[in-house]
Amino acid sequence: MDKLNKLSKRKAKKTAAAQSSAVDYQAKLAAHGLTREQVIATERKLAKFANTMDSLVRVPFTKQGMGADAALSTIPVAGDLAGLALTSYAFVLGRQLGVPAQKMTPAVRLAFVDMVVGVVPGLGTVLDIFIRPSRRTLGIVHEHLQDEYGITDTIHMDRPFLHQSLEDKQQQSRFWRNPVVAWLYLHIPDILGLMVIVIIGWGLWAMISWLVSLF
Repeated sequence: MDKLNKLSKRKAKKTAAAQSSAVDYQAKLAAHGLTREQVIATERKLAKFANTMDSLVRVPFTKQGMGADAALSTIPVAGDLAGLALTSYAFVLGRQLGVPAQKMTPAVRLAFVDMVVGVVPGLGTVLDIFIRPSRRTLGIVHEHLQDEYGITDTIHMDRPFLHQSLEDKQQQSRFWRNPVVAWLYLHIPDILGLMVIVIIGWGLWAMISWLVSLF
């Protein structure tokens, strides 16, 4: 009986702690005049921007790619300044979500490094693919939202454009709420990209085999 009583007390404490934590999250959201839905919508907006700037085209099933920032860096100086100006929009969205300015300092530094490096012709464009201040900002913002508001979901920031589209479809039909259908829809670009890579790889292999047969 004593063991049962101890177990029940532990469970009660855990439940109370979880409820207290939930209340704290709600209080923090209210203090900033936000709701959970507004936070997710704004973070998705930030994710859309980060994807456009840093990974609009990416390797299937990864987050590595390139976007408008790398394209802008091909224009000497002016393109790099434009990239820096655009990146500041990510910081504005972060502040709207209540992220302290000092928390975003690493991303601000990275944005300036990105601008300076981008001035170097050729090399700057290549390095821009790996120096991604907007995605760095997104990571900092999400970490803050997780700690302060208890928002741990990531699918809305990993695939923001498709997530928005899927959410609209799910409101209209139960079919799109099926987990398998939803997963396939969100991964359409990866599946198509993988198919293209396989086709190109097969084509190269066939061409090499043909050339070898000639000799």
